[in-house]
Amino acid sequence: MRRVIFDTCATAILSPVLLAQAISLRKRALRLPEAAGPRSGTIGDGSPLHLLIVGDSSAAGVGATHQDEALAGQLSNALAADHSVQWHLIASTGATTSSTLERLRAETLPTADVVLIVLGVNDVTRGGPKSTWLRKHASLRALLRDQTGAKHLYISEIPPLGAFPLLPNPLRWLLGRRATRFDAALRAALHRETDVSYVGLPDTLDVTDMAQDGFHPGPAIYEVWAKEMARQIRSDGPSKFV
Repeated sequence: MRRVIFDTCATAILSPVLLAQAISLRKRALRLPEAAGPRSGTIGDGSPLHLLIVGDSSAAGVGATHQDEALAGQLSNALAADHSVQWHLIASTGATTSSTLERLRAETLPTADVVLIVLGVNDVTRGGPKSTWLRKHASLRALLRDQTGAKHLYISEIPPLGAFPLLPNPLRWLLGRRATRFDAALRAALHRETDVSYVGLPDTLDVTDMAQDGFHPGPAIYEVWAKEMARQIRSDGPSKFV
């Protein structure tokens, strides 16, 4: 509680500076495209595994040239060593948990054994209340279970915004603290759900491997991220997906 109060006071005191920095960022930030390439496919020859990836610009592969270099392609390729992976990607730049929930309510979703959710950055940066975000995230998880038949959900850690090169201080400091609070609250909420795994980002991630815009992963980070995600899925074993 003290931390929240401190951050609230700091935001109020620094609001003119933060507003100026936010406006400046919007003007000068490099806008990279989403990764090219198909957003569904089948790879591998082992036991069947249906994979759905849902999320924001990082899930969509911003920072990589092609989906083969992005999270979806790297993860599908890693899992293909043990499975015949039928994968689908539903992601877009700027997506929040709320906008993703509304989008998926309007779509016919593919069957999935495993669903990976990559969301939270835009919820953090847009300043909405944490409690609302947690409710939307819970609704999203419920919808995905109901509509895809998923046996297990994997939730990726909210990236450490406090380390993003693009962001100037004090905006970087403030968003970093906010991202940490959101992520900790989500972890606590997920602890009660036996069909959900929280997957942290590897400690070996290097900010020098980020994309040119200083905000998104580059191919090297996508590779490490995908390998960690695949390691977690493999460690759970096929018993969770049948």
